[in-house]
Amino acid sequence: MMRVRNGLRLLGVLLAGLAMVFVPVHSAGDQTPLVATFSIVGYDPVTGELGVAVQSKFPNVRPIVPWARAGVGAVATQSYAELDYALKGLELMANGATAEEALRIVLREDEGRQLRQVGIVDARGNAASWTGTECFPWAGGRVGQRDGEAVAAMPGHVVTGYGYTAQGNILVSEATVVAMAQAFEQTPGPLAERLLAALKAGQEAGGDRRGQQSAALLVVRKGAGYDGLDNYIDISVYDHPRPIEELIRLYELNKLYFSLGRPEDLIPVTPEIARELQQIWKDRGFYDGPINGVVDTTFQRILIDFMGWENYDMRIPAVEAVDLTAGDTLKIDRVMLEHIRQVYRKGRWVPRRR
Repeated sequence: MMRVRNGLRLLGVLLAGLAMVFVPVHSAGDQTPLVATFSIVGYDPVTGELGVAVQSKFPNVRPIVPWARAGVGAVATQSYAELDYALKGLELMANGATAEEALRIVLREDEGRQLRQVGIVDARGNAASWTGTECFPWAGGRVGQRDGEAVAAMPGHVVTGYGYTAQGNILVSEATVVAMAQAFEQTPGPLAERLLAALKAGQEAGGDRRGQQSAALLVVRKGAGYDGLDNYIDISVYDHPRPIEELIRLYELNKLYFSLGRPEDLIPVTPEIARELQQIWKDRGFYDGPINGVVDTTFQRILIDFMGWENYDMRIPAVEAVDLTAGDTLKIDRVMLEHIRQVYRKGRWVPRRR
């Protein structure tokens, strides 16, 4: 009899241990997705940009977790994600509520609030975070402050601050959100690059204890996107073994195709570069003349034609603006040039058929 009791006691200990290791699944009637993830919501006081970066052990995280509206705010809703925190939260902020006020209002209306995790920042930089007490551990976050270090966002409390909020659930440890906060604060440059640096640091510090699967980056600014779209940067990775690395690669492509480029990246088209491009054009069916390195109006016209074919549209104005007949020097974006070389070397092209 004693042996049986000891056996039952041992079984109880084993089951308790398993409960701490494995994440419960939904009941049959529960349609709310469990988005085990870590994210950062941020604000740039110089540009007014708002954005969210997120990684999750959940496919296609983009339609669920990150939300943002230019001039209004940004929200990450995760754990047992409830979209009202984004939809109602953004609407409340559009009508004048601060991030904290919007968060508290939606929390009051949500009976499942203890299952939720939310980060929210408004267009004035006010930040607020919530982690419910029933989110799976490790769960919590860090909220930026105007002066001083970020403060911990502990379960069961609305924690407020300024500039950003980083949060996660089912993490290896608290080190993930600590690393995210530090990386966001210490990384210079545009908001998108600070958000990506935070995401990368969070993964390197442990990340989601179930692993990786999808990631997304959303940054908004009024009229800053293609043809005046507010979604200045909107990139997602549906399913990938290393989604953050893939997200960073796609971000670099996004800069290439959807930004005007930086003046410091423009370099003169030397005869050597001209001959290289003429050979590429010849092989690809854009040019049938000599490989002589001459940079004239014909070369300029072919370059513009080629750039349009390859979708480098945003970089065309800088080339079109050059007046070679007036003695101007034709310049090319070095980032675009390197991409042209890579596409050619790796054979990621088909011949142009006239």
